Amino acid sequence: MKYAARLLLIALATTTVGSTALAQGAPSPDPRIGLRGGTQAANGAVTPAAEALWNMRLLSNSMPPAPFMGQTNSDLAFTGKYVIQGNYAGPIVWDISNPAHPVLTKTDLCPASQNDVSVYKHLMIMSNESNSGRLDCGGGGIRDTVSAERLRGVRIFDIRDINNPKYVANVQTCRGSHTHTIVTDPKDPDNFYIYISGQAGVRSPTELAGCSDRPISEDPNSSRFRIEVIKVPVAHPEQAAIVNSARIFTDLAPPPEHGPGADDLLEIEKARSAGAFIAMIGSEPVVLPPQFVAPMLDSVVKARNGTGAPTAADSAAFRAYLPTLIASLMGGGDGPSGPDQCHDITVYPAIGLAGGACGGYGLLLDIRNPENPVRIDAVSDSNFSYWHSATFNNDGTTLLFTDEWGGGGAPKCRASDKPEWGANAIFGLEKGKLTFKSYYKLPAAQTEIENCVAHNGSLIPIPGRDVMVQAWYQGGISVFDFTDASNPMEIAYFDRGPVDSTRFTMGGSWSVYWYNGVIVSSEIARGLDILEITPSAYVTQNEIDAAKTVRFEQLNVQNQPKFTWPATFSLARAYVDQLERTKGFKESMITTTRTELARAEKLAPAARKRALTALAAHLNRDAPSAPEHKKVHKLATILAELK
Repeated sequence: MKYAARLLLIALATTTVGSTALAQGAPSPDPRIGLRGGTQAANGAVTPAAEALWNMRLLSNSMPPAPFMGQTNSDLAFTGKYVIQGNYAGPIVWDISNPAHPVLTKTDLCPASQNDVSVYKHLMIMSNESNSGRLDCGGGGIRDTVSAERLRGVRIFDIRDINNPKYVANVQTCRGSHTHTIVTDPKDPDNFYIYISGQAGVRSPTELAGCSDRPISEDPNSSRFRIEVIKVPVAHPEQAAIVNSARIFTDLAPPPEHGPGADDLLEIEKARSAGAFIAMIGSEPVVLPPQFVAPMLDSVVKARNGTGAPTAADSAAFRAYLPTLIASLMGGGDGPSGPDQCHDITVYPAIGLAGGACGGYGLLLDIRNPENPVRIDAVSDSNFSYWHSATFNNDGTTLLFTDEWGGGGAPKCRASDKPEWGANAIFGLEKGKLTFKSYYKLPAAQTEIENCVAHNGSLIPIPGRDVMVQAWYQGGISVFDFTDASNPMEIAYFDRGPVDSTRFTMGGSWSVYWYNGVIVSSEIARGLDILEITPSAYVTQNEIDAAKTVRFEQLNVQNQPKFTWPATFSLARAYVDQLERTKGFKESMITTTRTELARAEKLAPAARKRALTALAAHLNRDAPSAPEHKKVHKLATILAELK
């Protein structure tokens, strides 16, 4: 690397970029820059790359067995002591009772794309969008254009015996299911709902009755510009069925676009000169990967009843057909319009709202009637290319959207990429309206052979703060605090060098979620990673201990739960630590509070209660003069509840 370029990378990683600043005290120069890469064999096996960690600890890395190795690892769901990892070959179940030594519990071959997984009580749901998915979970794909053997939609399994899952139902949809969201109704424990997201083309009505790719102006029942809502009776999942096709996209104008970056245009021209096939996806030229092009060319050969390798004429015919093909896959339209599907929807049943990341827009939905979601606000941004996923803060006052610019398969964290592109956009949420606050992007520049863009993450239940852990593909994992939505700040990270140092290959963290005290990451090429946060100037041991008191029997991050913390001494001390860090209370009272907490913890129950009640009263008297008076009152409330 040239010296000037390296200085630019270091400067990018250690200074403020837009509204994104690397936390003061982080290692400098950033050790994520220039990490040694590994190698990847044809069977998917990898040799280790160098690693960089800050305020985190890697507890374990576990690779799946063949034939799951070398297939894409996708999303995660949690039930009891198990994490279920989606994989394009089928689900993988790990026992993470000991996070330092996960145990491979069960694998099931069921090839599909993406095989994103969710769980609800004794049921597991998996998505499939591709034309190759089979009803019987068999391999080999499906060659016919129309086939009664094809499954595009969701599968439902009974996993009461997780070692022997039973395939009990499926629901076919007109556009398949790229992702899905479990939606629970607090008023109805006997049923749950599934919102279907995906932007694949509409299948033939010959294959699935009722499917229509016609514009809404010609067919009000068009399969576009809607999301499917599936109702699942818990006791009778075989009765699962679509109960609504919610039209949440009505009257959305075409979103603003930023087009490709300078480096992307150079790469496109190089690829074009080398004979690659280029497609226009919206306003952005995209190099089509070989795994997409090869079967298309085979189809051209087959259509002329030919054999052998495609000819130059076959390639020319495919190039001519590309615009029509892409228009079909993207759904066509009534001329310029907004999105006609979502990529991901995160629901927050406790507040009756959902965040829809829907291609060109971020949507706010009212889901108080989960069978009939209603759009109440929509935001767009010329810096965003592809609105991908959403996360609420615990109070429901902030909503964060991610931008999967480049579709997750391209390097978008290079030093030359704008910090607003492929980032998070953070919005304030008040009275059903979204107000932009800031961007957050991974601060450390990545190389041109590392796919990197904002992807899936979750909140970490640190009380009194908004802290998120997020996957950035080969950008690794970033933990950041966005309590001040206008000034997000990185506080921890984990990264590896490129999967293969000699060439571009897909890899990195697809999704990373907090679950019952640990951080679990689905690594596309490297299996399952489990990490933990370590104490630092930004997170104390008391805050970590308080976070670990938040426990779930099951977790689907896209069905976002509301965190509640039991009253514990760790919780009280976590608030004291925060008041000290932010200078939110006078120093003498922080010292007194710590001393009294230590004394009270050693007392017998009755004496402890008296001591804590007296301390709570003292805090409430002093709170009005404190810069963070609300947090002081909260601390007093916790003390009153302690036993």
